[in-house]
Amino acid sequence: MPQVPNFSSASVKRSAVSAEASSGPWWRFPIVWMVVGGPLAVVVASLFTAFLAVKNVDPVLDISKIDPKTGHAPAMVGRNHSAEVATRPADQ
Repeated sequence: MPQVPNFSSASVKRSAVSAEASSGPWWRFPIVWMVVGGPLAVVVASLFTAFLAVKNVDPVLDISKIDPKTGHAPAMVGRNHSAEVATRPADQ
């Protein structure tokens, strides 16, 4: 006949106390650093990205001062111009 484990409250308390005493502080377990380290790395990376975005702001271009005759045309004008050239027949 197989033995049935004794789950009396005294033996459960004794095993819980012995496991708690031998476990040590929470920062000694690698799984804690894996759980905390991932989100912490994301927060640090996002703060660094925000710092770079604020420090290196791109200037706003004033397109009203750009002359299309000089070749400094906005993207839409340049795109439309290249499309016009491409639709001409080859024999002209």
